[in-house]
Amino acid sequence: MPAPKPAADSRVEVTHLVMPFDANTLGTAFGGTVMQWTDLTAAMAAMRHARVPVVTASIDQLSFLAPIRIGQMAILHAQVNAVFGSSMEVGVEVQTEDPLTGERKKCCDAYLTFVALGPDGQPTRAPPLRTDTDDERRREREAGARRAARLASRTPRAP
Repeated sequence: MPAPKPAADSRVEVTHLVMPFDANTLGTAFGGTVMQWTDLTAAMAAMRHARVPVVTASIDQLSFLAPIRIGQMAILHAQVNAVFGSSMEVGVEVQTEDPLTGERKKCCDAYLTFVALGPDGQPTRAPPLRTDTDDERRREREAGARRAARLASRTPRAP
């Protein structure tokens, strides 16, 4: 089994300048565009941790808290919160920044689950996660609770 990897090593920060083609008729970023940026940023964090290809298995929760307007920056922060065998939960926070004032505001957060894939395209174990800070341990604990709730709410598949 590989040695545990520090949660901090999976951190990713991505910045986008919201342009008119990213926005709706209200001048704010399309929710779907922010979702795509969120998925890609989270995937980079999962790949950075596992060092193998990953696929999105689920998006547990994605909450839009404030709009991102044309001309503002969307800053996405992602980090692996927990590892469960071949799956990993990644937390993403999106902030908006006014480039003229520097004012930042949290506008979105999400939890996504990724599965690590081996060379055969089948799930493979991801390296264990090493949590070094109280915040990382809290994230891992809360990810475990979300996973338990997610598994408990699954409906059986039809035969």
